[in-house]
Amino acid sequence: MLEDKIYQDYVTALKAKDKAKTEFLSFIRADLKNQAIELRKDKLADDEALAVLKKQQKRLQDSKESFAASGRIELIQNLEKELTLLAEYLPTPLADEELAKIVKDTISKLGASSMKDMGNVMKEVLAKAGARADSKKVSNLVKENLCSNK
Repeated sequence: MLEDKIYQDYVTALKAKDKAKTEFLSFIRADLKNQAIELRKDKLADDEALAVLKKQQKRLQDSKESFAASGRIELIQNLEKELTLLAEYLPTPLADEELAKIVKDTISKLGASSMKDMGNVMKEVLAKAGARADSKKVSNLVKENLCSNK
């Protein structure tokens, strides 16, 4: 299970005295524990743990963008390290071509023709792609395809 792997890596980082990795994994473990408490569970299923990790990834990327806008290079480097660590626990993202194909197939399958259908298309695409797709990227692709169908 994903939660167990994170715990094992946390213990390994503690033994190796890797302070940065230990702190980051401790923070991730706290997020996972809070979600488990919220759901009234002892342990999260892998898909629930992935949702927590994706949320954390989005938070880090948003912070990185805001730090880049303000020119805080030292903080950006730290966030990049954390994003790299987090990427070890996330599934590999879909290639742009694969994602574009899923979007086009879904639009033709649903017969979507306007922006009114965007919600249904998004729901279907994200269900197919799962945690391997970034919802922002999916949203942009769906908009492009629906606008070009006019």
